[in-house]
Amino acid sequence: MSEQTQESGTSRPRRVVVVGAGMAGVQTAVALREQGFQGAVTLIGAEPHQPYDRPPLSKAVLLGKAEGSAFDVDFEALGIELRLGSEVLGVRPYDHELDTAEGPEPYDVLVLASGAEPIRLPGVEGVPGVHLLRTLDDAERLRPVLARQHDIVVVGAGWIGAEFATAAREAGCSVTVVEAADRPLAGALPAEVAAPMTAWYADSGVVLRTHARVERVEAGEVVLDDGSRLPAGAVVVGIGARPATDWLTGSGVELGPRGDVVADDHLRTSVPDVYAVGDCASFPSGRYGERLLVHHWDNALQGPRTVAANIIGETPGVYDPVPYFWSEQFGRFVQYAGHHESADTTVWRGDPSGPAWTVCWLRENRLVALLAVGRPRDLAQGRRLIEAGTRMDPALLGDPARPLKAATA
Repeated sequence: MSEQTQESGTSRPRRVVVVGAGMAGVQTAVALREQGFQGAVTLIGAEPHQPYDRPPLSKAVLLGKAEGSAFDVDFEALGIELRLGSEVLGVRPYDHELDTAEGPEPYDVLVLASGAEPIRLPGVEGVPGVHLLRTLDDAERLRPVLARQHDIVVVGAGWIGAEFATAAREAGCSVTVVEAADRPLAGALPAEVAAPMTAWYADSGVVLRTHARVERVEAGEVVLDDGSRLPAGAVVVGIGARPATDWLTGSGVELGPRGDVVADDHLRTSVPDVYAVGDCASFPSGRYGERLLVHHWDNALQGPRTVAANIIGETPGVYDPVPYFWSEQFGRFVQYAGHHESADTTVWRGDPSGPAWTVCWLRENRLVALLAVGRPRDLAQGRRLIEAGTRMDPALLGDPARPLKAATA
């Protein structure tokens, strides 16, 4: 943020416009009010629905156990203007204006919270029966598919693929998951950690096909590159997501190689008076010594507090969280905290063929990440140990009966 804007922000209310009405956008607007911001706040969302939370889409909403997952926020009482069903086309930072389908929108401070969009499977655009699962509309289209108990092919054995396969089996569908890599979660976890999860599919009655690439989708069938054909009343694609930032091309806002908005450690972008938060933004982590792009709910919850504090300018904060996420799949509660890429030691706690176990990653005997399956206490204690940079004793850490906090060096 420019020095001029910081100074003016302490003397007069300003107009903050937030692009994106998902978790990151909503929490930014709410945090501004909670931290005492008195200026105008406008929240612009592309979808027509009241802002909603996404995790229930692959669970309760999909299975018809809930009609929606709208945030419990009284926007009117907070003085937050909602602009829903509005497409943002671009931004002109040096004019301090957004271009929207309804016309130009001025701002004093802009927050980019446009989230991520699912990666689409090439060659299936417009093919009937092919679905994504990212929005409320996606979940509502898929709900009757599950109710009819179709044969379903899920493309991608990542987090969303596993969660959808779980829900589809609960609904009574026959499910086959096809994965181009040699294991589930190949892009997220090392091979030895993901390997025990392979058995979860068969245990739940799901067929997992690895080393399998989709050649094409035909009416009622998925054809793989080895020529095999899989019956498919519906196909659900879950092969990842990328930042929804195409609309920023040519704006002067710096984008990284993954399409991410390049933010600094205060979540400021490369242009004055523009912040970025949530799935669309990467940030430098001093803790891990690299730039992180985190597509998970907790990042969209935590980042807005930093953005709001920096906009107000009273208690500017550095953003360097311990990343955290969870997944409910195949009857297991899986939690992950940290970032394991720089680890030099891996320590297992418990039998990975059993119902509850944890993997800990250390760097120079300090905990940098852990994955906990059915061991929430390990996760809670481990997250605090990562934040503190506490030195651990690997021998003690490997004893699953010993609390993590009692395995320090």
